Amino acid sequence: MKLFSMDTKHTINSKLIAPCGMNCGICIGHLRDKNKCLGCRELSEGKPESCKKCTIINCKILKDNKMLFCSDKCEKFPCTRLKNLDKRYKSNYKMSMLENLENIKKFGINEFVKSEQKRWKCKKCGELLCVHRDSCLKCSYKNKKITDN
Repeated sequence: MKLFSMDTKHTINSKLIAPCGMNCGICIGHLRDKNKCLGCRELSEGKPESCKKCTIINCKILKDNKMLFCSDKCEKFPCTRLKNLDKRYKSNYKMSMLENLENIKKFGINEFVKSEQKRWKCKKCGELLCVHRDSCLKCSYKNKKITDN
């Protein structure tokens, strides 16, 4: 069963990069058609409760200091929550939020978005891949797990 329509073409933009470094553009919640999540930076009805209650997106330091990313001069960076999230994603999905944040800091958000658009592109159909799946949601091609930027 396909999770999104065949005529859909997904892209990544800077608003889809969460404060923790997650690229919401490659998240299953964002890529699906039904109950689509608009990303961590957007409030929406379709967003799962766990996402609405996320301690990172609701971080007082992040909000009080109007920081775009956790790595923006936070005295607790990287906090325990972020380290645990990064460890889980590295282990389960071969993707690191801390590496993403380092790349954003080093190259800027626009270059990071460009590299992510290329990095997460299906080799067969060109659609964005999902970090949470081993094969393309559009054409089912088994793409090798992405390991480097």
